[in-house]
Amino acid sequence: MGKIFCIMGKSGTGKDTILRELLANERLGLKKIIPYTTRPIRTGEVEGDEYHFCDRARMEELIASGTVIEKRTYDTMHGKWDYFTVDDGQVDLESSNYALIGTLPVYTSLCSYYSKSQVVPIYIEIDDGLRLSRALGRERKQSNPKYEEMCRRFLSDAMDFSEENLKVAGIETRFMNDNLKRCLGRITSYVEQNL
Repeated sequence: MGKIFCIMGKSGTGKDTILRELLANERLGLKKIIPYTTRPIRTGEVEGDEYHFCDRARMEELIASGTVIEKRTYDTMHGKWDYFTVDDGQVDLESSNYALIGTLPVYTSLCSYYSKSQVVPIYIEIDDGLRLSRALGRERKQSNPKYEEMCRRFLSDAMDFSEENLKVAGIETRFMNDNLKRCLGRITSYVEQNL
């Protein structure tokens, strides 16, 4: 049976970069699970690459169809944004292994939907000062920067990924991303051990 590697961490920890590198590693053979969102597309994003972008009406259709595995709604500075994972045929654990970026609720929902033995957590950490600097740099590149939302998300991460929540979710292995090459090497070995 295949595995799903759920990459988690606070904003600005390098999750997107690490996911890209893992997917590019042909030896690992991982496929990407693309989640859905109702938030506006950002500059540089492409539909179906990082997310499937949809409106709330389409989200409600998917919920009614019974294919939504998990859903989170964030009350942002710019309105309510939904993020959700859909059983839309992307995943076939009989033939492949997968990776996605998620949160602790995503991880626990995937464990419930598939099985805990098939979902492997990869939790990435970094110094909060560096994390904030990265988030600010990313936001500055947007055509319409949303600094208030960036700050809300930064503060929210402290609660969402609290030590208590990590313990409840059973997250024990952590990867410090203070050096991307070294961190990626450790994660790659960890994935290989869990395939």
